[in-house]
Amino acid sequence: MEKTYNLIIVGAGMAGLCAAAEAAAQGAKVLVLEKEEEIGGSSLLSGRFMAFAETDLQKKEGIQDSTQLLVDDLLTVGQGKNEVSLIEAYGENQYETYQWLVQKGVQFHAVQAVSGHSVPRGHTITPSQAISTLYQYAVDTGNVTVELEASVKRLRKNSEGRISAVIFEKNGLEYIAKSDQGIILTSGGFSRSEELLEHFAPQLKGALRIGGKGNVGDGIKLAWEHGAWVRDLPYLQGTYGFHPTADGPRKNQAHVFYKGAIVINKQAKRFVNESISYKLIGTEALKQPEGITYQVWDQEIMKENVPGDALYDFEKLNELGLIDKANSLEELAELISVPKAQLVQTVDEYNQDILAGGDKEFGRTTLTHTFGKPKTICRAPFYAMRTTVAMLATYAGLAVNEGAQVLNPFHEPIPGLFAAGEIVGGFHGAGYMTGSSLGKAAIFGRIAAQTALKTEITL
Repeated sequence: MEKTYNLIIVGAGMAGLCAAAEAAAQGAKVLVLEKEEEIGGSSLLSGRFMAFAETDLQKKEGIQDSTQLLVDDLLTVGQGKNEVSLIEAYGENQYETYQWLVQKGVQFHAVQAVSGHSVPRGHTITPSQAISTLYQYAVDTGNVTVELEASVKRLRKNSEGRISAVIFEKNGLEYIAKSDQGIILTSGGFSRSEELLEHFAPQLKGALRIGGKGNVGDGIKLAWEHGAWVRDLPYLQGTYGFHPTADGPRKNQAHVFYKGAIVINKQAKRFVNESISYKLIGTEALKQPEGITYQVWDQEIMKENVPGDALYDFEKLNELGLIDKANSLEELAELISVPKAQLVQTVDEYNQDILAGGDKEFGRTTLTHTFGKPKTICRAPFYAMRTTVAMLATYAGLAVNEGAQVLNPFHEPIPGLFAAGEIVGGFHGAGYMTGSSLGKAAIFGRIAAQTALKTEITL
């Protein structure tokens, strides 16, 4: 027997659960379909940051920030390729969404300076806590039904041309569920689809594949069938900072370069300005001989360790045996098999430039984006971590408007179809600001539900 809901949400990560919680709070009857055996998706693999401005955590630390500065940073990092209306919508809704998440029980622990931020605004969460909290809130309303291991196969229109039904499989059986106010796609990207990556990002063939196992682009295909347009595919990039073992059960990574480390190749030479987006660093890293690169730093930078942080807990990586440590640069060079004289020369030249006030070779003047001052690398012991690029998330996909309505090639909304989270393109543009992925998932997940529930329906 077919069942009808107010909203059907495809995918139970950050975007889907925020949409479900928002809709449930408005009294809507919601069906959430998740094809994996557990909720969370790629949100559980994230670096734990959400980008918000003017929060209580920032004020407690004396950090001066503003919504406008956040918006400006997003546009700058995106190199002006972002859809401005989406960035403005993020700005208009970011603070209220932060408060909404706190009210729902999501815990924010601290604020860090991370990629693309002019000031520290990377608000750290524990993804599993956030996901489970949003899920529990949604189901406790009594308005939300969640079906796991339920794979959506096709979307269907009604006689008026509106997307109004999904065909899904569960336990080997096929079902149809109908929606009278909208279907929201929050099913993630395609970081695990070799087919789509080969078509749209062949330059990333050498990157590790570590995204959520369900991220094969099926949601994008569902929308394509009904005329959806796509955005940002030319800007697909990998994420730099992962240890080569990250394609195993542990996704170990570190961004020591945002605390002052330099990045070198197997010839012991720098090849990039380490303060730029780790996406852009990743693009350059894949061009290096054999794709081999290292982060190199000293004891002073090691003191910037942040216990428990996904990107800055260097001591934990050291304990896991993923970092090489030596009392001299020559000894370090031997451990990581790079030319000794060249490593010493690279570090010496870098130190001289920093002391003189500028990096002559690559123009580095900050730690990350416009924040912080570079540091010399001169106090033993010295450290290095072999670092590679991974396809963690695709950050490109369906074109949407500021109301999270999916658009066709003529920029017209496809009736009844909405999208939020990683499946969406047009937001990030040519670069990526840390924390904006989970941030946009929460913000636009809620916007999608709000828009759908306000949409005038023809029955």
